[in-house]
Amino acid sequence: MCGITGWVAFDRDLTREPAVVEAMAETLHRRGPDEGGQWLGEHIALGHRRLSIIDLAHGQQPMRTPEKGPDGQPVAVISYGGEIYNYRELRAELTKLGHRFRTESDTEVALRAYLEWGERFVDRLNGMYSIAIWDTTTQELLLVRDRLGVKPLYYYPTPGGVLFGSEPKAILANPLAHARASAEELCDALLFIRTPGRVPFQGMRELKPGHVLRVGHGKLRESRYWALESRPHTDDLRTTIDTVRDLLDDIVPRQMIADVPLVSLLSGGLDSSTVTAIAHRHRPGLSTFSVDFTGHTENFQADPIRPTPDGPFALEVAEFVGSDHHAIMLDRAGLLDPGVRATVLRAWDLPFNFADLDVSLYLLFKAVREHATVALSGEAADELFGGYLWFTDPGARAATTFPWLALGAHRGLDPRSLFRSSFVDALNIAEYEADLYSAALAEVPRLDGENAEDARSRELSYLTLTRWLPILLDKKDRMGMASGLEGRVPFCDHRLVEYVFNIPLAMKRHDGREKALLRSAAAGLLPESVLNRRKAAYPSIQDPEYDRALLRDLTSAVHDPAAPLNPFLDDDAVRRLVVKPANSALSEFERILVESSVRLNSWLRNYEVSVDLSPLLIH
Repeated sequence: MCGITGWVAFDRDLTREPAVVEAMAETLHRRGPDEGGQWLGEHIALGHRRLSIIDLAHGQQPMRTPEKGPDGQPVAVISYGGEIYNYRELRAELTKLGHRFRTESDTEVALRAYLEWGERFVDRLNGMYSIAIWDTTTQELLLVRDRLGVKPLYYYPTPGGVLFGSEPKAILANPLAHARASAEELCDALLFIRTPGRVPFQGMRELKPGHVLRVGHGKLRESRYWALESRPHTDDLRTTIDTVRDLLDDIVPRQMIADVPLVSLLSGGLDSSTVTAIAHRHRPGLSTFSVDFTGHTENFQADPIRPTPDGPFALEVAEFVGSDHHAIMLDRAGLLDPGVRATVLRAWDLPFNFADLDVSLYLLFKAVREHATVALSGEAADELFGGYLWFTDPGARAATTFPWLALGAHRGLDPRSLFRSSFVDALNIAEYEADLYSAALAEVPRLDGENAEDARSRELSYLTLTRWLPILLDKKDRMGMASGLEGRVPFCDHRLVEYVFNIPLAMKRHDGREKALLRSAAAGLLPESVLNRRKAAYPSIQDPEYDRALLRDLTSAVHDPAAPLNPFLDDDAVRRLVVKPANSALSEFERILVESSVRLNSWLRNYEVSVDLSPLLIH
């Protein structure tokens, strides 16, 4: 892992700007607490913060080639964050081609792969990464992001070139960048959608997953090197189950390569349990970690998305596979700690949130970091194998918007509900949402001859992988990196994604249950109770006093004349939440609405976001 940042400026001498580059890199200190470095050329500055994972002694960055160009500068310099899981195979291939290596790091493999194959070296990588390579012979910068977008990368065009960084805060540390937003950016903040390429700061862009950006004198060229493709699935059920299992048996051990302690996150659900079981076969005695809340299991109250508590299942899996299990217990005081909540807000950078789930995830990762530097987890299995309700719910399947928004609105998760209708109307959120949905559908790779039911399932799968999964990957990345913990996500291996994307939903649910295909692939690895367990969402604290504290924050925002969104909150809607009985908990959806409003206020204020809200005021 690591944090990368940099600056290309063809209109100035960047060797005179070390302090600015240092300030940009320092914002990423939590991503790379072990060491930092920078490399300055006339028109290029690269900054780096390192979290040491592989070749601890010799993997320092930015890393340069020993070969020199005509001007005496290194032929190429790299600043890289992430992991390349097939770097050993690539290293062997490059060695046969005549390359010589000075380190054991995957960073050097990426650098020499670029020297050998140019921009197309990305086709050979298996991993999660954000990469910046400066080529002194062409005076061009190449930015690369992994296929699924596991590792973030942002850029900000300037008159003389570009600024870039693993997080927006690195870019905003440069005097050329400004935190500005408009009504359109507020729409992004209020909708539970991550549109590839879009960032709620004017002028800033996200490098899309599976894309490269080439920056030369007077030009920026972004191009795609990978995308989901639709192909007929011709394997029968038995072959499909075996192929999924074979892929996982290859992927998980690949993602366990590290020169530092590695653990597995274990919720007791199918996804993380499958990863843990395979990992434990390759590393007996592997440590596992789960999260729970004080008194949660004893006083658990089932709801539609959490029918059972995680704790007993996590312990059962740990005993079944023989892992060294640790249950991290959290309480209300920890979740409400002002310092913790400020850290979470700062880590996000963007006005997105999952209420207490963000905070508890950060506290879990912080506790895990005391034992290890790398953690395996089960993200993306629901997205791949059809685990969400919206894959089968008739209303969601028929919706003319993103299916999770349709289901969320039915349960109270409507981003408009706490704001005055005049504000919502002025933002044109409905039209904006419809445009985003239409654009997303236009991207879906079609399959000739597919019937309407299968075509709709393909649409839902594509929307989920490209507009919903990025939110979860952002959350995992931000909370992990705020703790200096690298999260690895085996289900995001592009080979598995390419294969499973084209499996019909009926086969993914071959016995009528969600993720039946994954259950079959995991047969023999897990206790029957876990193989047959209904999907349960990540645990949420069940404590009315936690909710009362949230509502006090919302009330403060309503009554604070300096709060940016104060004029736009609907007093009646807020009052209906605030007057709930003292022993009545908020629903998860209400909790997210409250947190969204409070955090959006904080984001506008803390980042000193310059946004002209006057056109939205109704006098």
